[in-house]
Amino acid sequence: MRLLVVGRLSGQLAAAVKMAMAQGAKVSHVERTDQATETLRRGQGADLLMVDYDLDIAGLIAANEAERIHVPVVACGVGADPDKAAAAIHAGAQEFIPLPPEADLIAAILAAVSDDQRPMVSRDPAMEAVIRLADQVAKSEASVLITGESGVGKEVMARYLHQKSRRADKPFISVNCAAIPDNLLESELFGHEKGAFTGAVARRIGKFEEADGGTLLLDEISEMDARLQAKLLRAIQERVIDRVGGNKPVKVDIRILATSNRDLSKAVRDGSFREDLLYRLNVVNLRLPALRERPADVTVLSEHFIKKYAAANGLAHRPLSAGAQSRMRAHAWPGNVRELENAMHRAVLLATGAEIDEDAIALPDGKPLASLDQGPAGRAAQAADAVSRAFVGQTVAQMEQTLILDTLSHCLGNRTHAANILGISIRTLRNKLNEYTAAGVDVPSPQSGVAAA
Repeated sequence: MRLLVVGRLSGQLAAAVKMAMAQGAKVSHVERTDQATETLRRGQGADLLMVDYDLDIAGLIAANEAERIHVPVVACGVGADPDKAAAAIHAGAQEFIPLPPEADLIAAILAAVSDDQRPMVSRDPAMEAVIRLADQVAKSEASVLITGESGVGKEVMARYLHQKSRRADKPFISVNCAAIPDNLLESELFGHEKGAFTGAVARRIGKFEEADGGTLLLDEISEMDARLQAKLLRAIQERVIDRVGGNKPVKVDIRILATSNRDLSKAVRDGSFREDLLYRLNVVNLRLPALRERPADVTVLSEHFIKKYAAANGLAHRPLSAGAQSRMRAHAWPGNVRELENAMHRAVLLATGAEIDEDAIALPDGKPLASLDQGPAGRAAQAADAVSRAFVGQTVAQMEQTLILDTLSHCLGNRTHAANILGISIRTLRNKLNEYTAAGVDVPSPQSGVAAA
């Protein structure tokens, strides 16, 4: 986590810096907003700007945006003047930190933008098998594609790979391709030259050059615009980049990691992702299992988060009760590790006894975890919920294809029975299957003794 503090280092602001450093942040400091923009231009990047609310926050954000620099801003100030705090938020700051600072607030702000201090914690065989594969390939220069549902810990795995690699003492730079608008992402990745566009008043170093010698993580790569995919492909193949507005290639020495919570093979078939880029990224694939597929990790992760948030909030450590552990292992955790972490943070704050019991563990809406004795109706509802979550992030065409092929498999390849269940004509079904076959999709054939009809 790289934090750039902007403002005069008064005693209160210096205390906030000290707390941030205690949380593991790498802190740099400038006094003026123009110095902050210049620092970002030179490639001395930051994951977060902490800016005194007496400075021109709107002007700083505008200057950064004019040069296509995308870094979130948190405002801070002594006395917590409500008008100044409101003005800072209105100007574009995402949060406000009153000074003197509170350690848990600083920790929460930093945790919201960084996974730097999240170690690899696992005890389940399903996850340990993935970690063993990661250890095996970590020291190579191969590109790695890390896949899995949202919240399973893909960025944590990426940082683990970097720490185990031969580049561990070099920069680890992460870019969230889904969070940055398309018109800013190109400059964010590749940088730009002076005069490349209106507002480009000086050369700006992009993330590829910031990561030189180290590792570049392209988080949620599936959300990248098709035009940028072509430029990224060249950068990966040739290890050279072209700054926006530049006419001289720039060599870079980096290792590429990428993450996606979508099926990129389906995205290739849909035409939204380049097949040649997928081949370049997917030299090694690490699929992280969902938390419901690694039940042994629920308890060990819970204990890790309880210790973390007890320390952050200045509270005594209390273990999970046996009943709470059983209830948690029975929960589906649709939000995966991220949901579990939030639940443990709440539990640390809400628990009242010597142990953290079931009553302290609540869902985001305040409801308790589902009872262990759910009965047939409860289990059916949970199963239906899991199925519906599997469709999140897919296009209608992808959902239709999955439904048709699953139904056909259920009917042992019998086209007529499948068409009746789906409520479509046999001709429509056959046309769909022909399309899938032409696209290289495996279509279930009638099993032995079953008529194709």
